[in-house]
Amino acid sequence: MKIKVFIERTNKRVIVNAKDFNELFKKIKVDSNTVIITRKNELITEKARLNNNDEIKLLSVISGG
Repeated sequence: MKIKVFIERTNKRVIVNAKDFNELFKKIKVDSNTVIITRKNELITEKARLNNNDEIKLLSVISGG
């Protein structure tokens, strides 16, 4: 499946062939613990099902203390 991904941290858009989020994160070399995933401006988890031609955004998690 082709997934369109916007990676906020690098301000890049990529198209990735992946069947699930585990495969997607491996291919783009992103740690799933460092991002929040959105699709159509709705927060989703990496357990969500990916669909062909999905457009997702990976937003950087910012923490402070």
